[in-house]
Amino acid sequence: MATKVSELKKRATMINDKVRMYLLPPLINAAVRAGASIMNVYKNLDDYDISLKDDKTPITLADRLAHKTIREYLGPKRRNWELYWLVDPLDGTVEFIKGNNEFTVNIALMENNVCMGAVIYVPYFEKLYIAGRDAGSYVKEHVAPDSGAEYTYEEIVTGWTRLPLESQAVRPHPRLRVAVSRSHQTPETAEHIARLREAHPDLEIVEQGSSYKFCLLAEGRVDYYVRTTHTYEWDTAAGELILAEAGGRTRTLPDDGVLRYNEKDLRNPWFVCRSKYCKI
Repeated sequence: MATKVSELKKRATMINDKVRMYLLPPLINAAVRAGASIMNVYKNLDDYDISLKDDKTPITLADRLAHKTIREYLGPKRRNWELYWLVDPLDGTVEFIKGNNEFTVNIALMENNVCMGAVIYVPYFEKLYIAGRDAGSYVKEHVAPDSGAEYTYEEIVTGWTRLPLESQAVRPHPRLRVAVSRSHQTPETAEHIARLREAHPDLEIVEQGSSYKFCLLAEGRVDYYVRTTHTYEWDTAAGELILAEAGGRTRTLPDDGVLRYNEKDLRNPWFVCRSKYCKI
């Protein structure tokens, strides 16, 4: 048993080294290049070319161009079922269409259906969130969208900031800060928040689109996030690791389980997230 545990730890270390030194630059460069494709479309409101996918959610020209950019840079989305990319080229399409700037590029590196490396890029705000399993979670600011991005590992790690942010280290907030989707809420969301209000009558609601909610939790700017509408695996994989490596956690509702990936049904169950300093 001891030998097996030792071998597993050694393998995990080797994979983390690969994520940091070899796979991290492609993850980031693909996301930043996709961000450039998105922003080029975002500037032209009349040319979004909006249509509906099979699940009746919108897709735009920006989604398609970002997907093409990532596919061409990283190669096939799933190279095999042990190691593959899990990608959402434009998360927050509804917010993109509304023009409120709350959209992201999500890329997760999955090994045996566990996220080992993650990037969320917020092109409008020029913020890049990065995590490696057992290697921490970081934010790098002032990363402008760039269709020719070729950041090296050294350039990536220079000037990034460990999460959660030190400026947010005094916990808890004066009021519990609860994030909810700006465009996807249900009566169950309201019921869940009503139960929270019984113990925290002055809680503050923070409406936010896309996976950026995970990033705000990782930073420590919000405490809690509840989701009671459908999301998909590519909506959560990167954000869940970024939050976890910042000391937070994600649990399913109502069974308090873990999110699983590469399932037959790619839709996630409902879930809640807590920041590192959340006490509920």
